[in-house]
Amino acid sequence: MSIAKKRSGGRHGRHQHRAAPDAIPNPAPSGVAGGMYKPLKDREVEQIIDAAIRLLGQFGMSEVPKPLAELFLANGATWRDDGRMVFPRQLVEHCISIAAKQFTLHGRDPDRSIEVGGKAVHFGTGGAAVQTLDLNSGDYRPSTLQDLYDFTRLQDQLPNVSWFTRCCIATDIENPFDLDVNTVYALLRGTTKPVATAFTLAEHVGPIVAMLDLAAGGDEQFAKRPFVKTHISPVISPLRFGEDAVDVTFACMAHNFPLSCITAAQSGATAPATLAGFLVQSLAETLASLMMVNIIKPGYPMVFSNWPLVIDLRTGAFSGGGGETALLNAASAQISNALGLPSGVAASMTDAKAIDAQAGKEKALTALAAGLAGGNLIYESSGMTASLLGASFEAFLIDNDMHSAIYRMMRGIEVNDETMSLKAIEDAITEDGHFLGHDTTLAAMERDYIYPPLSDRNPPITWSEQGRPDIWQRANQQAKAILADYHPAYLLPEIDQKIRDLFPIHLKLN
Repeated sequence: MSIAKKRSGGRHGRHQHRAAPDAIPNPAPSGVAGGMYKPLKDREVEQIIDAAIRLLGQFGMSEVPKPLAELFLANGATWRDDGRMVFPRQLVEHCISIAAKQFTLHGRDPDRSIEVGGKAVHFGTGGAAVQTLDLNSGDYRPSTLQDLYDFTRLQDQLPNVSWFTRCCIATDIENPFDLDVNTVYALLRGTTKPVATAFTLAEHVGPIVAMLDLAAGGDEQFAKRPFVKTHISPVISPLRFGEDAVDVTFACMAHNFPLSCITAAQSGATAPATLAGFLVQSLAETLASLMMVNIIKPGYPMVFSNWPLVIDLRTGAFSGGGGETALLNAASAQISNALGLPSGVAASMTDAKAIDAQAGKEKALTALAAGLAGGNLIYESSGMTASLLGASFEAFLIDNDMHSAIYRMMRGIEVNDETMSLKAIEDAITEDGHFLGHDTTLAAMERDYIYPPLSDRNPPITWSEQGRPDIWQRANQQAKAILADYHPAYLLPEIDQKIRDLFPIHLKLN
């Protein structure tokens, strides 16, 4: 077969085909299986799990709020003389056994829902950045509600961000209720992906559910198919409950919000500096959250979000981009997988302020480790900078490219008669002497390779002629173009007006 026959339509035709909507299957989709990286030996995983359960049985938890304490006591927990509540092994193991192992994280658009649990890996967002890297000045400034809405609609265009948790705090809204309301409103306006938020106080939950019901189509409709997840940190390290967060947990469960119960201890500060000791305490604390949820309602959808965080022991400053962070979060994912629980870990939390080589290095090594280890939901993985103090529009776009490469690595190499290409090798040897234009090459081009839109693969002369742009500059231009042109209308005008009539909405829309 000649090259000309294989190049049906020619180069222009192939480009047209590739540009056609939905013409090319994504060679690196989210939800690919992880779990191939195991920093701990199986025996070591068992040791850490056993030690965490022993810790809960010997020292338990302090400051257990009364409603929760009554439930624990009714299920076999006991008080120590010093007021700490301890938990028998059988209670801990029972709660692990009855906990949800897999559930759907709904998007308002059902086609954007994702399955949480098993071996599937999804990159998404988290964070509570109080500063935004300004697109125009290149300096950090306080984050605003407009920033949150802009981040929401920007990531709505990014296929490798599977869900969106509010990534920044609207520091221009001082009233806590208004802040919670407007955070959820920005999510509703800007995306139909699965989203997540946090509540300052339990009494804010009910009114905001009324807003979610409006978006869902009527009274009590949100609870039937909840498309907003709640981030809660019920445990304060070391080993005590936080009353306000426990109250929020009860309120959210009453309205069927899926939960991400987050433990965020810091090595050498609120948890041991030794990595193994850190893993024991952090696991025990996340198991305490799991017990809480499952004695309230067995099998309730909860992400087991054990996020090991690291500080620089020289200064006490949080460090999100080091090898220890990568190692600990990978180990956390491995332990959660061994327990069969839907896992949440954190990655891509660069300490760099600029979108530079340090940012690329730290984001890539931590995100890759978490993905390969099989974290089901990898939080903080998009847009975060400055040790989680900052969020960047440019970083969202660059991280989206990074995720596609990681998904591709996790997908691996398919080995079969077709992919080993023996016939293609024969054709090249006996006919043209190369593989350009061969059917197998064209098929592999669409099936096996990703083409990151921001990465520069031009020769040096072209790069120089274009003004020597770096990836930050290219991402800056693309982010500005998206935000200028993309204005999704995910709330019907009449629903939007009802919400604005009923709630103190601060977001001004063009």
